[in-house]
Amino acid sequence: MTIENIIEVKDLSKTYKVSERDSGFKAAVASFFKRKFKDVKAVDHVHFSIRPGEMVGFLGPNGAGKTTTLKMLSGLLNPTFGHAKVMGYTPWELRGEYLSAITLIMGQRNRLSWDIPAADSFLLNQAIYRIGDIEYKQTMRELDELLELGDVVKKPVRNLSLGERMKCELAAGLIHRPSVLFLDEPTIGLDITAQARIREFLREYNRRYNATIILTSHYMADVTALCERVILIHHGKLMYDGALAELSRKIAPFKVIGVGLENAADYDLTGYGERTVGENGDAMVYLRVPAEQATSVTSRLLAELPIHDITIADPPIESVIEQAFQG
Repeated sequence: MTIENIIEVKDLSKTYKVSERDSGFKAAVASFFKRKFKDVKAVDHVHFSIRPGEMVGFLGPNGAGKTTTLKMLSGLLNPTFGHAKVMGYTPWELRGEYLSAITLIMGQRNRLSWDIPAADSFLLNQAIYRIGDIEYKQTMRELDELLELGDVVKKPVRNLSLGERMKCELAAGLIHRPSVLFLDEPTIGLDITAQARIREFLREYNRRYNATIILTSHYMADVTALCERVILIHHGKLMYDGALAELSRKIAPFKVIGVGLENAADYDLTGYGERTVGENGDAMVYLRVPAEQATSVTSRLLAELPIHDITIADPPIESVIEQAFQG
């Protein structure tokens, strides 16, 4: 690992042997005597490096290899091939010093005991990580301030709402103040308000502790709010590693101009750009034009039509990501 990078991944690969058979009774009996296997490459020679304090979006469709990669980096899985260093440690060697400096939080997995208050699970984590009482109380005060835990931690986990449980999951994963956070869908299933609070918390945690964060999410608002850099993975292979804005310029080099017109149906706008779909119920007419022509098209629209409102925006990042995967 170089001084500049806290995470370095080189040719990281994970292949599973999966049994398969035809349907039917005869095939089922035959499989008892001779089973057929095929190799499934979950992660295929992935490589990237991340600097301390970076927040990186790790994106891909379901089954792309995102969670498998995070499990290898957190030491839960051994790779089939390749190397990785996090803070100078090889993750799957499971050194105590390494495990005390990272956390893996999965939105679809529960780390809290279901029948007891979250506060009791926090005390268990204090014992596991051997955190002194003074440090523990200070950390809990900070987490309470950032996450607004309040009396939530006193309720049995089974009685918490999804948003409350996710806040407690984050607190449980951060009691030992890890330097590296692997977050797998931390806002999945949460309402818009809860998602915004979690994002604000992660932003503040990163600012306070210069924490390095790898985030997977199907909510693009998470990525655009937190990550300037994204890594795209598809079918286990690395597709893109770079700035989110640069990806938009490469994949969708156009602007979307919103035009407000009274009786818009009376005007033919085909000469200005390609008509595109706006938000439901939006009175604006949207035109897609090449990015380099946005200024000139806007000037023409203002000069030639009785416009009462106009906007210029980049294409929705969801569309950019979808085009990247389709391409």
